[in-house]
Amino acid sequence: MLGRTTLNTSKSSSSLLNSLENSIKGEVNDLIGDIARKLNIHDFYSAHLLDYCEGFFTPGPIGNKTVDVDKNVTRCSNHTAMFHFDPTSVIQKELKPGISLADLHWPSAIKDAVHAVELASKAMFVLYCIGVAATGLALGGAFLGVFSEGRAAPLINNALASR
Repeated sequence: MLGRTTLNTSKSSSSLLNSLENSIKGEVNDLIGDIARKLNIHDFYSAHLLDYCEGFFTPGPIGNKTVDVDKNVTRCSNHTAMFHFDPTSVIQKELKPGISLADLHWPSAIKDAVHAVELASKAMFVLYCIGVAATGLALGGAFLGVFSEGRAAPLINNALASR
């Protein structure tokens, strides 16, 4: 039987394998969640342009995984211009006293990634500000073009729109 697999992939064995795989994944996720709770780490962090939020998934750990899980945001940082999310400092602050990221074997490669995200966040903030300013100029030029008379207003509006 050339070209055929030796593993029986019928529905019954395939469903058994999928069930076993899902069961193992569920157990591993539960274990990771238990460890995170014991270390006082939140379930999720949501980074935004001006701040970040953190929270827990609700309902908590349950055997039946078919229940809808929602995000329960417990805290958001203050809005800050040129903000960048630094997971290293956030998680270090949340760890119980006496435990450090070095104890958890925190990868040093994360430091390089955090720096790259910092640069991207600052560039994104600057580009947003430029976009808001350009929109303001375009709206001002449009307002001037609608309510003024003569040939100069459409030329000014066209010049502002082409930038």
